[in-house]
Amino acid sequence: MNQIKPHIIFLMGVSGVGKSTIGSLLAETLNIPFFDGDDYHPEQNIQKMSQGKSLNDDDRFGWLQSLNQIAFEASQNKGCVMVCSALKESYREILSKNIEAYSKWIFLNGSFEQIKKRINNRSGHFMSSDLLQSQFDILEAPKYAINVDISLTPKKMVEVISKQLSEKSAFGLFGLGVMGKSLARNLASKGFDISLFNRHVDGQEEDVAKNFKDEFEELSTALAFDDVALFVNSLQKPRKVMLMVNAGKTVDGVIEDLLPFLENGDIIIDGGNSNFNDTKKRFDYLASKNIRFVGTGVSGGEEGALKGPSIMPGGDLEAYKEVQPYLETIAAKDANDLPCCTFIGTEGSGHFVKMVHNGIEYVEMQLLAEVFTILKAKGHNPDQIADILASWKATTNSYLLEITIDILRKKEGNDWLVNRIMDKAGNKGTGNWTTISSTQLGVPSTMITSALFARYTSFYKEERIEANRNFAPNNTPNLNFSAEELLEAYHFARLMNHYQGFKLIQEASLSNNWGLNLSELSRIWTNGCIIRSDFMMELVSIFKVSDNLLKNDEIIQRIKALKPSAQKVTSQCILNEVAAPNLIESISFLNSFSVANSSANLLQAQRDYFGAHTYQRNDDHTNKFYHTDWINN
Repeated sequence: MNQIKPHIIFLMGVSGVGKSTIGSLLAETLNIPFFDGDDYHPEQNIQKMSQGKSLNDDDRFGWLQSLNQIAFEASQNKGCVMVCSALKESYREILSKNIEAYSKWIFLNGSFEQIKKRINNRSGHFMSSDLLQSQFDILEAPKYAINVDISLTPKKMVEVISKQLSEKSAFGLFGLGVMGKSLARNLASKGFDISLFNRHVDGQEEDVAKNFKDEFEELSTALAFDDVALFVNSLQKPRKVMLMVNAGKTVDGVIEDLLPFLENGDIIIDGGNSNFNDTKKRFDYLASKNIRFVGTGVSGGEEGALKGPSIMPGGDLEAYKEVQPYLETIAAKDANDLPCCTFIGTEGSGHFVKMVHNGIEYVEMQLLAEVFTILKAKGHNPDQIADILASWKATTNSYLLEITIDILRKKEGNDWLVNRIMDKAGNKGTGNWTTISSTQLGVPSTMITSALFARYTSFYKEERIEANRNFAPNNTPNLNFSAEELLEAYHFARLMNHYQGFKLIQEASLSNNWGLNLSELSRIWTNGCIIRSDFMMELVSIFKVSDNLLKNDEIIQRIKALKPSAQKVTSQCILNEVAAPNLIESISFLNSFSVANSSANLLQAQRDYFGAHTYQRNDDHTNKFYHTDWINN
C-alpha cells in the first residue's frame, strides 16, 4: 500500500463540525504536527467574533497568510495537519499558495441543525451559534476534497480519512517508455504520490509498471497498474492523467480507453509530440465530454525529463492551474530559479511551440553537422574538430554544441565512433509538420525546410553513392578561410534560424489569436530543452522590447558584422562542392529578404498572363487590382 507522505492536510468546514478534535486525532495517527487555525487569529478578530460580529475578507486575509506560512514551513519537514474553516475557494487558495501540490483537503460536512446543537453544547469558545448561519451563507463546498460525514464517530472519521489519503495518488503517469519513466522518477523524487500505468501485452510487455517501480527507491510508494480501471480509480479527484505515448492514433485510442472511467472535471495531459491540429480537435472533443485537456510539449530528452525538462502546456487554463504545481516543480529552473514551464495559450498552442522548437532544433543540429563536414574537408580529424568547437563555447555556447564536442571525442577502439555511424538521419515528423505549418501560414521558414530536406537526402544512401561516382570532384577542396570566419558564419546562420523560428511562432499566434509571449517562451527555453543556449538567454530581454529580430538594432549590427564571413564561407563551399545547405540558405535567405524591389513583379505578371490572377501597381496606392491582355497589347 502507498504510504502517506509528509503533505499538508487541511481540515475545513464551518465552526462546530469537530475540526480540532478530528485534526488532533489524525495528526496523532500520522505522527505529524497539528495546528489549529483558531489559535492564530489576531486579537482584533477574536474581539470582533466575541462581540457577535462576522469576520470579513479583510479580517481573514492576514490570518490566512500567516497560516500559509506555517504550512509552508511544515511542508519542508514532516508536513502537518491544519484545521481552518476555509469556507471560500479564495481562502483555500491563500492557504495553499506555493504548496498546492502537497495540499490535501478534508471537508467535514454536516447539517445546520446538527452543527448548531454541537455549538450550543460547548463552552468557553469565542464564537456563538448565532454566527453559524453567516458561515453557511458564505460556504463554498470544495469540489475535490475528501468529504467526511460528521455523524460518524471521531475514530471512524479518522479511519476513513487515513484510508483515502493512503490509497489515492495525486498524479497519474500513463505510458512508461523512455520519457515516461524519467518523468515518473522526477515526480516521485519531488515527493509526489503517483500512480503508474503501462499496458499488458502477453510475452512482450508484462508487469512493466510493477517491475519499473521495484527498480528505483524513489518509486517505492508509487502505485503500479496494467489495468486502466484500477489505475484511474487510484487517483484523487479531479484526476490528473499525463499521457506519455506515441503521437497520433495511439493518443486517441488511449483517450477512448480512459473515458469510461473518468468523471466531469478530470484532466488529461498529453505530454507527447502530438500534432497541434490533433490537439485542437482533442481539446474540443474532450470539452464535449466535460473532460479538461492540456496539450503539453516536453523538451529535454531522457536526461531532461529526469532532471528537469522545459515544459510547454497549452489548452484549458483552469485545468493548467490544477496541474501547474506538478509541472512547475519537475521543470528545469532558469537563471533566476524560476521554472522553465509557463502556460503557453489555448487550444494546441503548447504543442505548436514544441513543434517549432523541434524545427529550430533541426537547423541547429544541421548547422553543426555542416561545420563538421567543412572542418573535415579542411583536413581535421574529429578530435581536432572537437577542440575547435570547444574554443567556440566562449562566444556561442549551446547544449547542442556541448554534446557535439562529446560525440566527436568518443572513440571505439582506434577509431572515432562517429566515423562508424551510418550517415542516414531519421526524423519523427515534427520537422515535417513545421514545414507544412510554414507553408499554410505563408511564412518563409526556409532553414527549417532545408534542414528537413537534408535529412531526407541523407536517407537515399545508395543513390548518393552512385551520384558521388558520377559527379564528385577529383580535386581536394581548397577552403581558404579561418576557423574564426567559420564560427562567424555559423553564428550568422543561427541568427537567421532563430529569426525564422520565432517569426513562425509570432505569425501562428496572430492567426490563431493565441497571444503568445516570445520573451516568456525564450525564458523557458533557457534551460532543460534541447535548443537551450547563451543566445536564447539574450532573446529573453530582446523580445521584451522587440518582437522581430531583424528590426532590433543590436541584432542588425551583429548581422552586418558577421555577414562578410558568411558570404566568404558559403561561396567557397559552393565553389569547392562542399555540401553546406543550411549555411548557404542562411545567406541566401537574407539576400532575398533584404531586397526592396524583388523579381516577384515578373512572377505576378506571369501569373496574370496565363491565369488572369491580376496584380497591383506600385504607382497606384489605392490597392486596386489590374489585369492586362498581354497578347493584344
